[in-house]
Amino acid sequence: MDTKTTGSCLCGEVTFEITGPFTTFFLCHCERCRKDTGSAHAANLFSTSAKLTWLSGEQNITTFTLPETRHSKSFCTICGSALPIQLNKKLIQIPAGSLDSDVTMRPTAHIFLSDKANWDHDLDDVAKFETLPG
Repeated sequence: MDTKTTGSCLCGEVTFEITGPFTTFFLCHCERCRKDTGSAHAANLFSTSAKLTWLSGEQNITTFTLPETRHSKSFCTICGSALPIQLNKKLIQIPAGSLDSDVTMRPTAHIFLSDKANWDHDLDDVAKFETLPG
């Protein structure tokens, strides 16, 4: 029986389902992924056998491909949330944060560590809060 995973954008206009297993889960520190997430790294799941089905809001999705590269990102045109993208006939990239279902797979690897942000180190000693500090 195939695993079904659901997800959506922040505003909820776009919803989707992934049927099948994830192959890898990469935390990518490359400059491009840091730029398009606004964070220390992208957290993307990949699958070479799963099927992506848009349940709602497909008309609200756009895809940007950085010229002269293979770097692409799909996102909701209303709220800007990152969304899955069919990279080729077999490969799907799914932003882990877009999933509503629990992610049961642990990250496979950190990649492009040579591009890691200069402030992304020794974070175990940084203050931690369960919610926004007052």
